[in-house]
Amino acid sequence: MPIFVDNFYPYHFCLKKIVFIVNPKSGVFRKDSIHDVIESTLDKNQFSYQFAFTEYAGHATELCKKHIDENADVIVAVGGDGTINEVARGLVQTDVALGIIPGGSGNGLAHHLKIPLGVKRAVEVINRQKSIKIDTGILHDQLFVSIAGIGFDGWVAKKFSDESFRGFVAYLKVVAEEYPGYKPKKYKIRINDKLVKVRALFITFANSDQFGFQTAIAPGARVDDGFIDVTIARKPPLIEIPILAGLLYWHKIDKSKYVQIYKTDYLEISTRKKRWANLDGEPIITPKKFVVKVNPQSLRIIVP
Repeated sequence: MPIFVDNFYPYHFCLKKIVFIVNPKSGVFRKDSIHDVIESTLDKNQFSYQFAFTEYAGHATELCKKHIDENADVIVAVGGDGTINEVARGLVQTDVALGIIPGGSGNGLAHHLKIPLGVKRAVEVINRQKSIKIDTGILHDQLFVSIAGIGFDGWVAKKFSDESFRGFVAYLKVVAEEYPGYKPKKYKIRINDKLVKVRALFITFANSDQFGFQTAIAPGARVDDGFIDVTIARKPPLIEIPILAGLLYWHKIDKSKYVQIYKTDYLEISTRKKRWANLDGEPIITPKKFVVKVNPQSLRIIVP
């Protein structure tokens, strides 16, 4: 059964209802400390509030839909990009706003939107209630908010999900172990009335610019421009990896000779086999042929 901690009272009829959906497995927070910081920082002149803790994959979406039916005004994802993804699935095409308290490994969307990583400062952003409408993306029939991709990043997402530890060091360990033996795959991409045939290390579909960990895989990407930035990366030799890593960190990956970037609102992609893909940091299997498209202005989100 879901665990709820709430402060919804009858006399709060004039306050906005806010629900904090917490992923306790994010590894960054303790449930009791989250409750204490939020309770001491949240503006109770504006909000009555409630906590719900996820217990399994997909639970955040279920909780989100439940609280929308109970007239929640704001639902806050407390966790990483995967938790944000699950909550967003319940919020698309509604006027209920998404808040974010970052608690994942890469925190790509939070970095892109300049949402503070500290709990107290993130709650202060929510108190100000400034919101915008952003696009979401669809890969096959799966929603993504920040980043999706196929190829090496999908394989890394799969291997990373099997790790007992999270964070940048664990992610870097997986990349270092898997990169030397990973063979680029062949893809056919129909994009902007053009057929592109390529053997790629990975292909990223970017709504935001962030790969996570403050690295930008698509420096020109914007969450509200109606486009997906498609980054096609060929595999560089090991000796050039430090240069590529620097370009990622300095948001200049588009300057690499191994990278091509296209903007589009729709593309079709085909491969010889089903492949692992990364969907906001979570691994999924794609069919051999699938579509990626934009769902414009489909999600209301609270920003600084």
